[in-house]
Amino acid sequence: MSVFHAPARTSPRADGLRAPARTERHERTLVAWPTERPVWGAHRPRAVAEYRALIEAVARFEPVTVIAAPAQTDEAQAECGDLDGVDVLALAIDDSWIRDSGPIYVVGDRYGVAMVQFRFNAWGEKYLPYDEDARLPERLAEVAGMRRYESPLVMEGGGFTVDGEGTLITTESVVLNPNRNPGWSRAECEEALCEATGAEVVVWLEHGLAEDRDTDGHSDNVVQFAAPGRVIAQVAPDRSNPNWGPLRENAERLRATIDGQGRRLEVIEIPQLPYTEPIDGQRFAAPYVNFYPVDGGVVVPQLGAPGEEEAYATLAAALPGREIAGVPSVMLAYGGGGVGCVTQHVPAGSVLR
Repeated sequence: MSVFHAPARTSPRADGLRAPARTERHERTLVAWPTERPVWGAHRPRAVAEYRALIEAVARFEPVTVIAAPAQTDEAQAECGDLDGVDVLALAIDDSWIRDSGPIYVVGDRYGVAMVQFRFNAWGEKYLPYDEDARLPERLAEVAGMRRYESPLVMEGGGFTVDGEGTLITTESVVLNPNRNPGWSRAECEEALCEATGAEVVVWLEHGLAEDRDTDGHSDNVVQFAAPGRVIAQVAPDRSNPNWGPLRENAERLRATIDGQGRRLEVIEIPQLPYTEPIDGQRFAAPYVNFYPVDGGVVVPQLGAPGEEEAYATLAAALPGREIAGVPSVMLAYGGGGVGCVTQHVPAGSVLR
């Protein structure tokens, strides 16, 4: 990245910056390496294998920086050092869900790339400690020499999706949850989101996945932008699934939405909702909507579940010109996330000081 200097005011929106869509061109992808958190239990070796497979898949399309805690840096280097386009950066972290703990990048048509740091409290202080994760954007800004904005809102990157043209979609169960922003009104949360991302229209969905108790219903498990004006929405396969009614309500709310450019949203539904094999006596949802676009491709969960090829075909049609790359995602689901949760896109452009 080259360097660009521009005057700073008070927020990304005030400075004419916006959060780009995941589908816009990337400089690289960030992935945080699994730490020794109890969440993995005896399954950590399998989790490590899945992370390596995901990193290898992304590196086929664009460079990858793997952020590893000092205690796991040698392991990350041993597992990924042979992959072209992959480098390992040692930084203190608590967990590996970098979509949530990492920075949100913003860009400007005339300016370069900067980052926003939302407040992070480990999904309502569910997982302790989280001090190192809460400082990750600050440390990445120092490494890159990049401008960093701070938002007073407690928020995670997996809790919203943007089209890059003024529209942001999020869920009420996350942003308005008293374990994130107690005492904040909807209007105050909306204003903070717009200041941080440059959005003009905030679309509020009521529901995340019924099974998503760790994050209280992140939006990236139920909806993502395929392009401005077009969203891919997770729905349930049949009425026996606990998500049937709530996700239908989400889809209808999306269809009624007028976006930031005055368009009515096109909604593409994915009814396939796979679950893992039983792990420690429990099955875990792994929605195909939790995908990650890369330059020229889309990295998607792979479980070998019934209907997987149909889901891939839907994604390929909604994201034309991109190769579908499936990666094993059983351990990601077991750990509480998916492909989009362990990746963070760094947009292409000059570094904004």
